[in-house]
Amino acid sequence: MVEGSMTQGAGQEPVVRTATLRDFRVPPYAQVPVQGTSPEAFPADAPAAPAAPPAPADATLHLVGGAFAAPPVPAAPPAPVAPPAPVADQGEPYGDMSASSIVAVATGHPGNAYPEGEPPEGYTPTERDLPVINRGDTVQVHVAPVPQPLAATGDGPGPLFVVGDVHGYLDELLEALRAQGLIDENGGWAAGNARLWFLGDFTDRGPDGIGVIDLVMRLSAEAAAAGGYCKALMGNHELLLIGAKRFGDTPVSSGAGTATFQAAWLLNGGQKHDMDRLQDVHLQWMSRLDAVVEEDDHLLLHSDTTAYLEYGGTIEDVNDTVHEILNRGDADEVWDLFRKFTKRFAFRDEAAGPLAVQELLGTYGGRRIVHGHSPIPYLLGQVGTEDGEEGERTPVEGPHVYADGLAIAMDGGVTMAGKLLVVQLPLPA
Repeated sequence: MVEGSMTQGAGQEPVVRTATLRDFRVPPYAQVPVQGTSPEAFPADAPAAPAAPPAPADATLHLVGGAFAAPPVPAAPPAPVAPPAPVADQGEPYGDMSASSIVAVATGHPGNAYPEGEPPEGYTPTERDLPVINRGDTVQVHVAPVPQPLAATGDGPGPLFVVGDVHGYLDELLEALRAQGLIDENGGWAAGNARLWFLGDFTDRGPDGIGVIDLVMRLSAEAAAAGGYCKALMGNHELLLIGAKRFGDTPVSSGAGTATFQAAWLLNGGQKHDMDRLQDVHLQWMSRLDAVVEEDDHLLLHSDTTAYLEYGGTIEDVNDTVHEILNRGDADEVWDLFRKFTKRFAFRDEAAGPLAVQELLGTYGGRRIVHGHSPIPYLLGQVGTEDGEEGERTPVEGPHVYADGLAIAMDGGVTMAGKLLVVQLPLPA
């Protein structure tokens, strides 16, 4: 078992095992080593190299207002999904995972729509990997979409929006942003001085993680030009992708012995076609993301864990420490950071959960925590069958408020046919 795979609330023993590494068999391309790059390949002060965005061949990526912009990328039209091919057993499971683990392959998901009806080469659909948490004290909040583009609200800051885990589902992201009036039909920024925060986890499991990163980078430039902003937080899958590219199969220390970023990335839904398109400009952008921010009394972070407290007593300290670790380029240090940011469920316990939230709020500020990372269907303990009819799946219509109303979960479970959430804060009463 990989160290950090146990989850717990503040001040209590581990109660639930959550696999840090995906429990599905490794696809054939796992046998091909990922070619890493040295830490010197993208120092923090290095000029960004031009990227190849998922746009026509004559499109280019430009540096605009401190962010990289690319021409709008229209969403691919839905197309039929071919049934997944059987996956052969690739041998012994990783770590202490059961040899009887089965491959969870997503089928019929609206995000599995590819150009010309075929998935990208090397795409491996994946599904859930978390235990069911039987809870009844969370509140489901329905947020009605706003179909029209948002108008600027004056000289002050515009409305605040947050986006849950995307995991490569670009079509769903475009649809959700349009529904809130944040982008137009061509995928361009349409929200004036609105503020948009992504909570991390842009890649892995879904069909177009690099396309998601390119979109966020472009919207950052367009929003800044319109008087608003589009920003993003560091998720554990950003750390995983950075590690897989930089360190490849270099052994790192873990509580279960040795591990590698390459193996962890593949077992957590890493996609070969994302790695093939990953460029220095993407690595530089991800490496500079903050881990924690406060906006309008909301403490925004990716993971529902108190591990952030180990990296500093202020928001600035945490972010500086994370950036320093990535800049130093020590594989063991980056692995430890990834391992700690993969912890979850610290806020779910009825007694200890609110205390854990209060500890973070008391240290970093804010009145509520807004996080991604842990899918809402598992927090609710209401998970439909993996291969059942649509009506059997748990509907996710909005974020969930829990921990005595102090925490808001934003991962709608898009990787398991849930919903990619884009909502405005504060939530309606």
